[in-house]
Parts: sequence; structure tokens; C-alpha cells
Amino acid sequence: MFKHLLVPVDGSDVSKKSLKKVAELAKADGAAITLVYISDPMPPMIYSDSTMGYGITQKDHKKVCDAYAADVFKKAATQLGSEIKAKTLHISHSNLSEGILDGAKKSKADVIVMASHKRTGIKSVLLGSETHEVIVHSKLPVLVLG
Repeated sequence: MFKHLLVPVDGSDVSKKSLKKVAELAKADGAAITLVYISDPMPPMIYSDSTMGYGITQKDHKKVCDAYAADVFKKAATQLGSEIKAKTLHISHSNLSEGILDGAKKSKADVIVMASHKRTGIKSVLLGSETHEVIVHSKLPVLVLG
């Protein structure tokens, strides 16, 4: 059915649990997988104990994000299993859902496969839903795993 799955990963338990289902889907369809991790391009302001802030350089921020993305990809590959060889894509974007959509274009995926935190009610309103944003703005099908 699908030949190339784009799978956003973030290292969360929800993301990790969905990877077994992703592996099953890829095996059933003989599909390729691209894992995508989105990091914020802007370094955060970190405060010391004395309320005096100090900034992190853009270069240092990128190094930390790259290292974290590599770790997330390594753990995700373990969850997928040794039979599946997934490509990886690390994107710096200030908006998570837009970063995922950019990843879909760059990887030339034909479906986006996402996990959902299943937030409802006031939590959904306050915390938002990146999955919902991707569904609304994607030109590709979005498969949501629960």
C-alpha cells in the first residue's frame, strides 16, 4: 500500500511504542522508512543560580541537538529491529508540525506515520496537538497510531 513511511520520533514513550507497529507496517508493504527528528534552531536561554543568564552559542546548540538526534535515532532503530534499515533526517525548525511536513517533502515519503498522545478536553486545548496540525496541513495521508 505505502512505499515510503516518514516517522517522526522524539524519544518519548509514545513514540517508542509506535515503532513496533511501524516495523510491522513496513514489513507487510515492503516500505522504506525515514525517521525524522525536529529540533528548535534557537538555543534556549539558561539561567544560573544567581538569576544572571548566559546564552548558548548557535554552534554549541547545534552540536547538542545533533547528538541528541543521533541518540533518538539509535534507540528508534533498536525498537524497529535489525531487519529494518531506516534512513534518518534531522531538521531544525521552530514549528514542530511544519518541520515534519518539510521532512515529508525532503524524504519524498508517501505517508506520514505518527503516534498520538491522545490528549482530550482541556489538555488538548492547552497543550495543543502536533498530530492534529500535521493532519490539517499535510497533502499526504497521515496514519495515526494510538
